[in-house]
Amino acid sequence: MLLTLLAVVFVVTLLAGFPVAVVLGLSSAVYLLAAGLPLAIIPQKMFSGMDSFVLLSIPAFILAGNLMNGGGITDRIIRFANAVVGHVRGGLAQTNVAGSMVFAGISGTAAADAASLGAVLIPGMQRAGYPVSFAAALTAAASTVGPIIPPSVPMIIVGSLTGISVGQMFLAGAVPGVMLGVGMMITVYILSIRRNFPRESWKGWGELWQAFRGAIWALGMTFLILFGIVSGYFTPTEAAVIAVLYAAVVGLFVYKGLAWRDIPRLIAESAIAGAAIMLLVGFANVFGWILTAERVPQAIAEWLLGATRNPFAIIILINLLLIVVGMFMETIAALIILTPPLLAVASGVGIDPVHFATFVILNLMIGLTTPPVGVCLFICANIAKVSLAEISRAIWPFLVCNFIVLALVSFIPALSLTLPTIFYR
Repeated sequence: MLLTLLAVVFVVTLLAGFPVAVVLGLSSAVYLLAAGLPLAIIPQKMFSGMDSFVLLSIPAFILAGNLMNGGGITDRIIRFANAVVGHVRGGLAQTNVAGSMVFAGISGTAAADAASLGAVLIPGMQRAGYPVSFAAALTAAASTVGPIIPPSVPMIIVGSLTGISVGQMFLAGAVPGVMLGVGMMITVYILSIRRNFPRESWKGWGELWQAFRGAIWALGMTFLILFGIVSGYFTPTEAAVIAVLYAAVVGLFVYKGLAWRDIPRLIAESAIAGAAIMLLVGFANVFGWILTAERVPQAIAEWLLGATRNPFAIIILINLLLIVVGMFMETIAALIILTPPLLAVASGVGIDPVHFATFVILNLMIGLTTPPVGVCLFICANIAKVSLAEISRAIWPFLVCNFIVLALVSFIPALSLTLPTIFYR
């Protein structure tokens, strides 16, 4: 009865359009009141969910991304991407995907990629003759590369939940992230030929060199983070702080696009974004505690293991479950609630935890672009001023591509485990 009440309140508030954090908190509060339990459990469980050294890296990585973006990095990334792939058929669309792959090494969140690159590239593609719905859909799809290529906020959260090495997950996401980007570029090429999209003119090796010099500091941040964590020189949280210092120096003294007066505003914006994520983490932990008390995770595990113990079948069932969940639930909440029980199932049939975490995160990133609750769809539709129905129709070729990559990563463990095995032997 209490579990039914929890589910009803959750579904009703979610469909009513409440923010996911509010949905989780309100559902949990109603459950506790109906069960006669003290509401003091909410702050207690919220604190225990947020009390993690690894989670401290999230606001720092957000600030590092904002500092780099505020320093003019977005235009330089777009220029570099355009110099590399702009002359290919559908050049500006190819630039969109390539720009997201480079930008992924800075922000660690899909929403940041969609908002930053979309504000520049969607109007630019529209002026160049691309259908605006196509431009918006491509930007939304390309933004999902962000949390796969390190650094990655979802990977940090999974690491804090499960104890899986964040450094290993960062390495595990590199190859799938590149596969995701290349797959979308191939899709763009096919669509561009069929629809006769324009291409940019080749601007020569001189432009390529100048563009590379402009973007090298952005590429350097990814290298600094990965090298420091993998080599053991610093933890993910320390890497995030170093990334902030690096971004500030680059923005102030190298690119000189960042002024001292901009820093308080960027710190405030980053604090708000980080607080929103941490609030979601806290409420999701309360909600997850209630589900655990009701033995819902155990029931899911028993159901999956009762259906089959074949690892390939388990992978299929997990992916199908997450595809459906990703259509209706925010990524971080889904990770916090579902990762522990699903990891127990995966480990029970011999699936490597790092491999499991990689395809779970990839799956839920794709969920950011699936209606009806695709966050990146909403962001890009708002920028392009198109309806959710229009962008949903335009995005399906990229969803097909991304699901093919998901299948490859899910069933070929070497794609995600080779780099962690090499560097963590």
